[in-house]
Amino acid sequence: MTTYEVSNSALSTSALSRSLSTRLYYLFLLSLSLLLAGCGFQLRGSGQQAMIPFKTVHLAIPENSPLSIELSRNILAQGETEVVSERKAAQATIEILSEARDKSILSLNSQGRVREFNLTYTLRFRVTDKESRELMPESQISLRRNINFNESQVLAREAEETLLYQDMQSDLVQQLLRRIGTIKFNPAG
Repeated sequence: MTTYEVSNSALSTSALSRSLSTRLYYLFLLSLSLLLAGCGFQLRGSGQQAMIPFKTVHLAIPENSPLSIELSRNILAQGETEVVSERKAAQATIEILSEARDKSILSLNSQGRVREFNLTYTLRFRVTDKESRELMPESQISLRRNINFNESQVLAREAEETLLYQDMQSDLVQQLLRRIGTIKFNPAG
């Protein structure tokens, strides 16, 4: 009977230590999440976006282009601004002056074959009001990404390149909206 009591005591000590370690683990996670929230940390895309200071916006870019579609979607998602088709009906016009994608060789292997490419996505734009006065002068956003190249996986590389350009376009739209959000606009004057 003494053996039974010892094993029961050992069993309860083991369960107690597991319970204590579990509680400490959850206390650590709670402390970490409070610390991160207290320092202002937010996951990408989960925070407040820069609000566009206009009620109506015209996009001077073909409506069916991927950039126009994503830009319109992001503007409408803010809920405060409407995208209109007529320049005269808009408080502001976002003019896309140029959009360029470029791919250049970044490095070669010992046989002189391409090992890495550098992808570049550049956008030049400006923002004007109804009377074509510049609210934001011509500006440029340029993004770069590197991509590894393997001759035996050409299709996979092409798919990765397409995904990288889509990701760069999303980043570019977010940067564009943040820059437009800094415009001080007074609709009365």
